[in-house]
Amino acid sequence: MTLHVNKKGIRVLGIAESFRRESEKSVLAGVVMRSDFIIDGVAFDKITVGGMDATEGVLHVFESLERADINIMMLNGCVISWFNIIDIKRVYEQLGIPLICVTYEESEGLEEHIARHFEAIERDSRIEAYRRLGNRVSVRSHNYFNVLIRSLGMEKSEATAVLKKFTSHGRVPEPLRVAKIAARAALRSGL
Repeated sequence: MTLHVNKKGIRVLGIAESFRRESEKSVLAGVVMRSDFIIDGVAFDKITVGGMDATEGVLHVFESLERADINIMMLNGCVISWFNIIDIKRVYEQLGIPLICVTYEESEGLEEHIARHFEAIERDSRIEAYRRLGNRVSVRSHNYFNVLIRSLGMEKSEATAVLKKFTSHGRVPEPLRVAKIAARAALRSGL
């Protein structure tokens, strides 16, 4: 699949979450945004805080939109809602569209944190799922800000071009910024 990053009507589905540690469920919000920053789709789902159902939540958000014109998926992190790990390879293989998982801070990894919060079998399966995500690479997205990404279905240069195209200021791409706002609003309203 050739990715036409400069296409005027390119659409990104940005997915972000909002949660409270004391809650059982978190809210996933998906926002479809065109490259001219017009929003033309929104969807929601709930996943378990501390669960392992983030992958299904992401797939449900995509499928509930019933859209064939989404060119790229952007995730605001691969480990969300208190160590709920998205299987990005499964998402990519099932949907067949390029995927970029964006994070913003350097870290030594999460294995130690996972080991501290989970016991035996659950700990080991989460650490394995985390390791399957692979390493992040640093890219300069916009205004001299670096972000860390994992991407599938596109070259690093294409992912960088997409991030630059969809970031108007700061370091957070607009589809993810708006999805985060929507997720917070839905969580506050009790959805």
